[in-house]
Amino acid sequence: MAEPSTKPTDADVADFLAAATPARRREDGLALADIFAEVTGAEPVMWGPSMVGYGSYRYVSPVNPRTRGDWPKGAFSPRKAQLSLYGLKDLPEGAALLPSLGTYTEGAGCVYVHKLDQIDLDVLRRLIAITWARGDDE
Repeated sequence: MAEPSTKPTDADVADFLAAATPARRREDGLALADIFAEVTGAEPVMWGPSMVGYGSYRYVSPVNPRTRGDWPKGAFSPRKAQLSLYGLKDLPEGAALLPSLGTYTEGAGCVYVHKLDQIDLDVLRRLIAITWARGDDE
């Protein structure tokens, strides 16, 4: 059975966010940390070297059922080129709400945003709440 290589670490989330570049990514990363904490009530955990995650659930790949493991219910990464948001489109309710978010693009498992001021933060909060409500064994 294949396990995802991205796993929780003991790295310090605050240190990671403080080191994000450019300054705009750092500011948006800190704002996202506040929004995720507000919605989830959970403490953030570093997943791998660059993903800030909240909660976890047991993941089983729809493409290859042998690929499974723990994955954050919601997560983000303030990458240099854009913000990566994870978990927002995984559930049908989130996928249906996503077009209301604002300016974004999609990757295979995430949503990319260039700047937080290009999206509706209330819609983002609703998307985070949807993914947070996911069961632990989905």
